[in-house]
Amino acid sequence: RGARRFAAQQPLHRRSMPVDERDLRAALPHEELAGLVRCTSYSPGEPHRGSWASDSSDSVISSGSDSDGSLYKVILLGEHGVGKTSLARIFGGVEDGADADEAGNTYDRSIIVDGEEASLVVFDIWEQDDSQWLQNHCMKMGDAYIIVYSVTDKVSFEKASELRIQLRRARQTEDIPIILVGNKSDLVRSREVSVDEGRACAVVFDCKFIETSAALHHNVKDLFEGIVRQIRLRKDSKEDNARRMANTKRRESIGKKAKRFLGRIVAKNNKKMAFKAKSKSCHDLSVL
Repeated sequence: RGARRFAAQQPLHRRSMPVDERDLRAALPHEELAGLVRCTSYSPGEPHRGSWASDSSDSVISSGSDSDGSLYKVILLGEHGVGKTSLARIFGGVEDGADADEAGNTYDRSIIVDGEEASLVVFDIWEQDDSQWLQNHCMKMGDAYIIVYSVTDKVSFEKASELRIQLRRARQTEDIPIILVGNKSDLVRSREVSVDEGRACAVVFDCKFIETSAALHHNVKDLFEGIVRQIRLRKDSKEDNARRMANTKRRESIGKKAKRFLGRIVAKNNKKMAFKAKSKSCHDLSVL
C-alpha cells in the first residue's frame, strides 16, 4: 500500500523511443529497431493504476536528448525469468490488464528523490534479441545498471556474477553505479541464495545490494530511488552531495549517529570488521 501511495505522487513521462535512439538507428534497420525498443503511449488525461504517476508531460523530454544531464539511462540485466520485466513495469506503472499486454520495453518517468526531481529511462531490452551487438551495446550505453537474479535460482545468481565481470571489462575506466538485486524474496520456502551470499557477492564485486519482491512491491521504490542516489553521488558536485548527506544525517537519531561513528573507528583497526562494515554499507544506497 505504501508503494502505491508513493506511486500516485510521482510525475510520469513516456517516450516512444529510447534516449540513445540515434545510436540505435545508426546500427540497426528501422524495422528491426522498432521491434527491439518500444514503449506504450500515455495520455495525460488517462488514469494510471498502481503507478508512480499522477500526470504526464511528453513535451518535456520528447526530443530524445539528455544534454542537460538530468535524464539517466538505467539498464536491467539478468537471466530469463528473474523478474526484470516485473520490476520495470512496476516502475512504469503498467503491471496488469491491457497496460501490461501493450507495454513496451522502455520506461521513462520522473521521480522525486530527496526533494529533487530526476528523470530515468529504464531499458528492459537485454533479452529482446539474441544479437551479440545489442548486448554489447547495453554494456556501454547505461548511466547505471541493475543486475537482477532470483533468490530461488542459484544459476541466475551465478550468471549475475558473470554479468558484473562483463560490465567491469566493458567500462574499465568508469565508475558506473551498479545495484545487485535479489528478486522474489517473498518465496521463502524456495530460496536457494541467502541474503549473506548476495551481500558478500556485492562486496567482492564492489557494487550495491538489495533484495526485492516484485510480487509484493517490496523494496522496488527503494531500488529506483537508490539508483538515482548512486548516480548523483558520482555525477554531481561534492557540494551538492554534501548538502544532501547533511539533510539525511539531520534526520538520523543520535543513537544511529554514534553507532555509525564507533563502527568506523573499530573497522579501521580490524580487517575482519572492515569487511563486515563494507558488507553492511552495500545495503545503503545513499552512500558510495
